[in-house]
Amino acid sequence: MSEFEQMYREVILDHYKSPRNHGLLDPNDAVAEGQNPLCGDEVTVSVRFGDGDTIESVGFEGRGCAISQAATSMLTDLVRGRSAQEVAVMSKEELLDEIGIPLSPVRLKCALLGMGVLKIALHKGKGTPLPEEWGTSSGDISVN
Repeated sequence: MSEFEQMYREVILDHYKSPRNHGLLDPNDAVAEGQNPLCGDEVTVSVRFGDGDTIESVGFEGRGCAISQAATSMLTDLVRGRSAQEVAVMSKEELLDEIGIPLSPVRLKCALLGMGVLKIALHKGKGTPLPEEWGTSSGDISVN
């Protein structure tokens, strides 16, 4: 393992052990829940908007593997201050670059769970478009 990968593994463990923005917001402007039925990871994301559609605060709760929880923690830091529209079209590569280590296909679904749930919350709260890849028809994410 390279020194670079080791550094990112430590960042992931830090986000898992001390998640940023952990806890649901009350009051909130939008909330969504999702789970990965293949591995049992669960994430609930809540959002509060500031001026217009700017994401003022985002919080989450969940349970599951270190990758799903750390990636959601990293995501909450990444999107605060951005517009709902900008985040709605944010590519999964942006989050994967932030995670910084190669992931197997199974771990990829874990890492992207929080992003999918956040995009659903933005859709509920601001009517942002929901990209087809984040839909529930594939069964990769089940939402409430």
